[in-house]
Amino acid sequence: MCKSSEMKEYTMAEVAEHNTAEDCWLVIGSDATGGPKVYDVSTYLDDHPGGAEVMLDVGGQDADEFFEDIGHSNDARDELAKHLIGTLKLTEEEKEKRRLEAEKKAAGGGGGGMMLPLVGIILAAGFYYYKTHIATAEE
Repeated sequence: MCKSSEMKEYTMAEVAEHNTAEDCWLVIGSDATGGPKVYDVSTYLDDHPGGAEVMLDVGGQDADEFFEDIGHSNDARDELAKHLIGTLKLTEEEKEKRRLEAEKKAAGGGGGGMMLPLVGIILAAGFYYYKTHIATAEE
């Protein structure tokens, strides 16, 4: 792997052109992790433990939040490093937007991390209520 100063820079528009099963690039990384990097995961799609579809859903996009929210292992991060092809070239406006989004997330503006467990709890409670009250009354 070359030093980031020697890596090719790609714009988000260039990355966006690579969003198919035959040609899939992702942007992963933030200022906290050394900056956004561009990865060509085309040859890894079939080997991805979660299936190709999850990566294709974010193909050609900034997938950093998605990648980090999943909680990938060190082995997954090592595998990702094998697909590094460059860094993301950002305009001053894009840098500012990313900075503001990071501040918002750090201040608790995200909140999406608790949504899935909350939905699961609500569904479980609804199922329990149905089984103990409604299903029993129908018998």
